[in-house]
Amino acid sequence: MAVNLSPPNPQALHPVPGVRLGSAEAGIRKLHRKDLTLITLEPGARVAGVFTQNRFCAAPVQVCREHLAAGEEIRALIINTGIANAGTGEQGLADARATCAAVARELEVPAEAVLPFSTGVILELLPMGRLLAGLPAARAAVRPEGWFDAAHAIMTTDTIAKAVSRQVQVAGRTVTLTGMSKGAGMIKPNMATMLGYIATDACVAQPLLDALVREAADLSFNSITVDGDTSTNDSFVVMATGRAGHPEIVAPTSDGYETFRRALIDVAVGLAQAIVRDGEGATKLMTLDIRGGRDRGECRAVGYAIGHSPLVKTAFFASDPNLGRILAAIGYAGIGDLDVMRLKVWLEDGSGAVLVAERGGRAASYREEDGARIMRNAEITIRVDLARGDAQATLWTCDFSYDYVKINADYRS
Repeated sequence: MAVNLSPPNPQALHPVPGVRLGSAEAGIRKLHRKDLTLITLEPGARVAGVFTQNRFCAAPVQVCREHLAAGEEIRALIINTGIANAGTGEQGLADARATCAAVARELEVPAEAVLPFSTGVILELLPMGRLLAGLPAARAAVRPEGWFDAAHAIMTTDTIAKAVSRQVQVAGRTVTLTGMSKGAGMIKPNMATMLGYIATDACVAQPLLDALVREAADLSFNSITVDGDTSTNDSFVVMATGRAGHPEIVAPTSDGYETFRRALIDVAVGLAQAIVRDGEGATKLMTLDIRGGRDRGECRAVGYAIGHSPLVKTAFFASDPNLGRILAAIGYAGIGDLDVMRLKVWLEDGSGAVLVAERGGRAASYREEDGARIMRNAEITIRVDLARGDAQATLWTCDFSYDYVKINADYRS
């Protein structure tokens, strides 16, 4: 069961002018579920994306990169779940390109104007006959209000659909941002989540949108981990249709830039946290608040060392205050000149903080029953002060339960 995560309310997902979504049952891997989603964009939309750093990246990722680099105006995105089209060699690339060509024929746009995305089982070819047969139904279903169905149609092992919507004022105009993501396992992105999409009607220059998508990914999807595995298919895309009608945001000094930037990051963080809350078998959300680093990179290294540790994650599942495991993870995070005598570690919940470690060992004031009390909560913060500088980073992870093993052992069943 997801940690304090509710299904999205379809009435709260604001349509984004210039964007329509449609989902259909194509039988990609399982019958009687929507598994194919088409997103169409009106002319003039600007699109930016970041993708997995896994060298075994999936065929659709390779094609997405090619099409974005070509500079063609993007008019559609096509997403299938069930089969990842990764580890599929030349045939996989041919299938991804054939999918784009089929969408292009449906919409009468160039094939390079289509971005393909896949998620699911690796090392299996797409069932192209079923996928292509499902395209007309997906196109027939496209509508501005299609976010709720689409958020469900891109799920794999997710237990809850993930979607977030916000509206802000920019230069006297209402700007809408609506997004969806999917992911529950194989989550330690080096760029984003397994799949994440945010659409907005903001007017944003392409170079600035390219920079903002990287920053938003870094502060959200790039700051989560479920199991330390980087997927072959990770993709995060922002679409800006420019329909809001305010003066174009072209630089950080532009009117409305900071308001839009904060809203974009807020939506991305909400979608990223939802993935961790719905981590496979998760029962607890753990916020890793790492401070006092010389730079943000070493703070992130410490956070990921803690967040990846199976020993830490299983201890939190059991509410067992075996907190020496946290110190061990900090110690192997790769900071060669770390002064452990200055470092401090706290556990926190909504009621307060408990100092666990200082001066190289257990804090004199620490009582194990206090640690156990905080660890019984569904949401816990691990705060670390490295006492080396002013940098900080926040990451999110979850515990490991028995169900994580069950879900992944039975994934292809």
